[in-house]
Amino acid sequence: MANHSQKEYPWFRSYDRCVAHTIQIPHTGLSAILDQVAHDFGSRCAIEFQNTKISYQQLKDLSERFAASLRSHGVNPGDRISIMLPNLPQTYIAFWGALKAGAIVVMTNPLYMESELVHQIHDAGIRYMITIDLLWEKIQKLQDKLNLEFCCITRIRDALSFPLSWLQPFSAKRQGSWVNVPFDGKHVIAWKDMLKTREHYAYEEKDPSHTPALLQYTGGTTGIAKGAILTHSNLIANLTQIYEIAHQPPEFSHTFLALLPLFHVLGLTISLLLPARMGAKVVPMPRYVPGDMLESFKKYKYTAFPGAPSVYISLLQQKKLAEYDLKSLKFCISGSAPMPVEWMKRFEEVTGTSIIEGYGLTEASPVTHVNPVDGIKKPGSIGLPVPSTEARIVDTETGTKVLPPNEIGELIVRGPQVMLGYWNRPEETAATIRNGWLYTGDIAYMDEDGYFYIVDRKKDLIIVGGYNVYPREVDEVLLTHPKIREAVTVGVNHRTRGETIKAYIVPKEGETLTTADVVKFCKEKLASFKIPKLIEFREELPKSIIGKVLRRVLRDEELQHQKTDEPSHENQPLDTERKE
Repeated sequence: MANHSQKEYPWFRSYDRCVAHTIQIPHTGLSAILDQVAHDFGSRCAIEFQNTKISYQQLKDLSERFAASLRSHGVNPGDRISIMLPNLPQTYIAFWGALKAGAIVVMTNPLYMESELVHQIHDAGIRYMITIDLLWEKIQKLQDKLNLEFCCITRIRDALSFPLSWLQPFSAKRQGSWVNVPFDGKHVIAWKDMLKTREHYAYEEKDPSHTPALLQYTGGTTGIAKGAILTHSNLIANLTQIYEIAHQPPEFSHTFLALLPLFHVLGLTISLLLPARMGAKVVPMPRYVPGDMLESFKKYKYTAFPGAPSVYISLLQQKKLAEYDLKSLKFCISGSAPMPVEWMKRFEEVTGTSIIEGYGLTEASPVTHVNPVDGIKKPGSIGLPVPSTEARIVDTETGTKVLPPNEIGELIVRGPQVMLGYWNRPEETAATIRNGWLYTGDIAYMDEDGYFYIVDRKKDLIIVGGYNVYPREVDEVLLTHPKIREAVTVGVNHRTRGETIKAYIVPKEGETLTTADVVKFCKEKLASFKIPKLIEFREELPKSIIGKVLRRVLRDEELQHQKTDEPSHENQPLDTERKE
């Protein structure tokens, strides 16, 4: 890639000056990241949670003791271990400990329903799980279906130091949240017992390019969840790429707010791996409570805030926001879903810090594009391909014709962060990775400066009377309405047009809005065939744990209503094409 010209890769001329075009990937296992930071900054605080502080040297020590206990309980290199935890210090120890035992980590969403959990456990061949007592009831009900060798159970108190660790059980019992777990030391093991050993273990990874470190399951928003095989080298490559783009001085000690869930690949990369690479402190936040988070800004003076658009927007809507100083922030990273341009401007006005928007997908470990930290940030753009990453726009029919700048097609990427494939799914792998190129399924275009723009998901495209309509374009228009808080559009079946556009709208608190208001607003900004023909007002929209609106859920609801011939909304369809 280094021999190619800037004409072929126009994004090079838009890079920040200090950012290299290519990276060198260390030929090591992923846990070497922890070893290096413990060596360089061992006394620095790695994790702070309430009254507990853990240094990087302590984190390495705890992880290696945990690894030794995993090995003593039968875990061998290559075994899959499920980590089903909220953002807690234990999640960091369990992740590094599992890697140091030579295991393959499977991050599991604690909010999984029974069928989703059973599918993941069976699909990945998981025999060991690390979880929290609050989820024990769910696990216990499924014991016969899961067939786990052992389940290691932690409690909130395990994350606390004295006296909070002593007081927490009394508080939990008062609130009715204390769970009696039948620990037996063999099949149901207490977290604290795993750390009692003085033994240390650190598996030496000899083939990081071909050895999985992580099976990261796709969200299932486009069908049954599949496990993306991310190798040690995949994850180290992506971490190196992000570190190069961020170009933060190592002597500066950052403080990260770890709000993005660590069981999501973006949260894992940005809130666990990147802080370790930077020698930064992390403050894990198990759940998002706006008031609590604002209060925590007073205590921790966060310098790095990775978040989903829904969190940034929610924060900006807090009535007491003006009472808090957010000026300590040095950089903010937004991913997982598009960030409306108006909200990005508002955030910069309030904090003095711009949001760096990027793009990625589970299959790419996950980041492929990021806007420059210091350079031009183009509104609505996902930015530039990260170092050592190639990106193209190809035709949507064959996926083989490379399109010129400003033409819309499918985004494909190639780089060292692209997964090996899907776990036990060769056909899906062959359809997704062709000649080394990862076909993202996203409709996009590239401008003359090498900035990329996502238009929509290929599967979300709406065809109205032969015309292509990209829902995101309609969403962006709706979100500029002063009375609309959230909006999303989907295509629904229509007897004559093929599909028609339906908009789901959440008005801002205290505002009243009618269908006629919305249509009138859209008529001023959209071509007639792009105007929603059906509008439904809701109090909230279905979202994933990271705040991504689930269009598939809304489409499935509509299909179900059509099958039963039931009306799916209280608002009457409006004929927006009638002459007035």
